[in-house]
Amino acid sequence: MKKTIKPLLIVMMLFAIVLAGCSSKKVDDNAGGEKDKANESITITGSNGDVTLKEPAKKVVVLEWTYAEDLLALGMQPAGMADIQEYHNWVNIDAELSKDVADVGGRQEPNLEAIAALEPDLIIGVSFRHDNMIADLEKIAPTVIFNPYPEDESIDLYKEMTTTFHEIAKAVGKTDKADEVMSDLDKKYEEAKAKIDGADLKTKDVILTLAYSGPQAPEIRVFTPNSMASQIIEKIGLKNVHVPDQFEVFGSSTFNVEGLTKYEDANYLYIVQDNDNVYEKQLNGNPVWQNLNFVKEGRLYELGGDTWPYGGPLSAETLLNKIVDTMVAK
Repeated sequence: MKKTIKPLLIVMMLFAIVLAGCSSKKVDDNAGGEKDKANESITITGSNGDVTLKEPAKKVVVLEWTYAEDLLALGMQPAGMADIQEYHNWVNIDAELSKDVADVGGRQEPNLEAIAALEPDLIIGVSFRHDNMIADLEKIAPTVIFNPYPEDESIDLYKEMTTTFHEIAKAVGKTDKADEVMSDLDKKYEEAKAKIDGADLKTKDVILTLAYSGPQAPEIRVFTPNSMASQIIEKIGLKNVHVPDQFEVFGSSTFNVEGLTKYEDANYLYIVQDNDNVYEKQLNGNPVWQNLNFVKEGRLYELGGDTWPYGGPLSAETLLNKIVDTMVAK
């Protein structure tokens, strides 16, 4: 009996050793696979072509406000940023820029030495400001340039915003977070639309404007259907009635006060800086302005100077909230 058991025990022990070895190899293979995945290169696409990173960027310098906002939406602070003071004047979003973010000069002419001192993993610029600087920026770190104003008329500026947001999310390894942000934003559009639909508005026709002092008279940007702002307006159940005579690549037409007469039956949504309030100054008492129907009927909706119609998903949320709070409150 003992002679029979002993060989059996040996066979069982050998089987256990082989099984343990296989399990160990499987764990090692999985661990190796996860490690390889973490070290996979990432390719992002901008207007300057494909840019490959060895791994997700952790230290990012942004040379345009929108891209700083995109990082904040992803729960990440930029290492450096251009034109921080003016950003605070114009952009109001539900995410704080850390005081530790380094200022790297102006958006038009950023300070290359300040950028280099941060030793970034990635630099993000914008085509209409930084195309002529790409070679200098690339000497410091991999650089991706985005074009927020494509000349392709089939690409509206909201679509461009979301595409760029997802590219930046890919660059920093936060694609799941980007999907979550955009999904949450879609829900907010639905909630805002329900509030607009339930409001007692004389009309849902609107124009959205941004006004400022021109060389000789107030100039008023009226946003076109291809603009990001107009796309947001449509998503929440309003109708932008401004249709330009030609394609406006920057998403707005520039009017003087006389040009607004054809839209006087729409609601007038406007953005203006407190220190350049053309409505209280140059247009105060102006007979053309005073006789517009939306002025006489009190269908003026001020959104505040820090409602930024050119940003990313967080600025989109600010815009929809300001519109709802202003129009529904009345």
